[in-house]
Amino acid sequence: MNLPNLKEAKIRTKEQIKIIHDDYKVPTKMKTIGKNKKYFIKTYGCQMNVHDSENIKAILEDMNFTETFEMENADIILLNTCAIRENAHNKLFGFLGRVKHLKENNPDIICVICGCMSQEESVVNDIKSKYKWVDIVFGTHNLHKFPNILEEFLSKKSQEIEVFSIEGNVYENIPVKRDSKYKAWVNIMYGCDKFCTYCIVPYTRGKQRSRRPLDIISEVESLVNDGYKEVTLLGQNVNAYGKDLKIEYTMTNLLEDVAKTGIDRIRFVTSHPWDFNDEMIDVIAKYPNIMPYIHLPLQSGSNKILKLMGRRYTKEQYIELFNKIKEKVKGVAITTDIIVAFPGETEQDFNDTLDVVNTCKFDSAFTFIFSPRVGTPAAKMKNNLTEKEKNNRLYKLNELINKYALEKNKEYLGKTVKVLLEDFSEKDGKLMGYTDTMKLINVKADKKYLGKIVDVKITDVKTWSMDGKIDKRV
Repeated sequence: MNLPNLKEAKIRTKEQIKIIHDDYKVPTKMKTIGKNKKYFIKTYGCQMNVHDSENIKAILEDMNFTETFEMENADIILLNTCAIRENAHNKLFGFLGRVKHLKENNPDIICVICGCMSQEESVVNDIKSKYKWVDIVFGTHNLHKFPNILEEFLSKKSQEIEVFSIEGNVYENIPVKRDSKYKAWVNIMYGCDKFCTYCIVPYTRGKQRSRRPLDIISEVESLVNDGYKEVTLLGQNVNAYGKDLKIEYTMTNLLEDVAKTGIDRIRFVTSHPWDFNDEMIDVIAKYPNIMPYIHLPLQSGSNKILKLMGRRYTKEQYIELFNKIKEKVKGVAITTDIIVAFPGETEQDFNDTLDVVNTCKFDSAFTFIFSPRVGTPAAKMKNNLTEKEKNNRLYKLNELINKYALEKNKEYLGKTVKVLLEDFSEKDGKLMGYTDTMKLINVKADKKYLGKIVDVKITDVKTWSMDGKIDKRV
């Protein structure tokens, strides 16, 4: 048994990380352990968690399990967790009540908790003391070792907790079962060394560590050969890619090399304004297959709050960067993240945030009330705001965000845009997909268009989506 340790998770050394290509193996007797058995997986959180779940699915299928979308039919239930906000924490423990009920009726069901919350010392202590019926807990550093962890549990039939609070390495050749035939997530780096005062990610994901360029390019080339149309390059702070590699190779170089593979569409998340330089903007502008869509977290428009957050830029620097991107990247859409009610935020600080929103007029934004995470510096900061004040600020911010989102979408009305149709819409059997600027489009079209980039004329717009029809004249 290995338990997470917050103090150890904070450690950063100058030790070079290892790139390991051959550590994933399924023990011989585990290769058929899932025969005639089903797995159910529920994913919380960011795109990286979604991609981790794609890896977990492939690992389970290497052990002969088959996927079910009905939890009641599952022999093994995995909850891949997120630690970024308290809401995700509450959702997990609420959902565990349903799992417990199933286990009471069928004690042979195996319950597994993995992901970022598994890396939190306080969470695992709770599971260990109050949720003894949870069978397995593993973290973000040993996902590829799940067959071995499952083997150990089946041997002992007692709660198995295997979580390491370490800086981490990079493990290649972990199998993946992709959710889409047309769009793929591609990890380019793991972890983060920024240590924003509110963020738990550096503790749950470890130190910043980049994959080798050759491994990334090789993966993208394989996706091109398999007919994929779009890749999204993933990392906690993609702009810092390569800083740990000890070679002169940056995110700018990587974007250019990925563009040269010929993949139709390239996206990347998430960017930190601190590392977003002019060379990177120029490459985005240069290559038509790098999409004109940037997610650029602001977090606050107050310099005082930005300093308390440890963001290392001012609102003036953010706006300058925003304007550079707008000026150089034709037709670019920029979205953002904003936290309200951070400890110490006054009415003036909040108004400063609204001022930046009014200046930038973002295409959309993810907005949140500050959520203290145990172990982060911000969790110890005093917050004098009432719940009503917090909610009022969020409501006021969202009104403004929604206003500009609708205004931006109205600019598309009557225009013909290219859309990658990727799935069926929840509405009226339509197909859905995204423009190059990440606008959600619903189209009444034959399923033969799935997986194709088509010209769509926009016929109606709403705040968060648009309707259109295939423009056969183009």
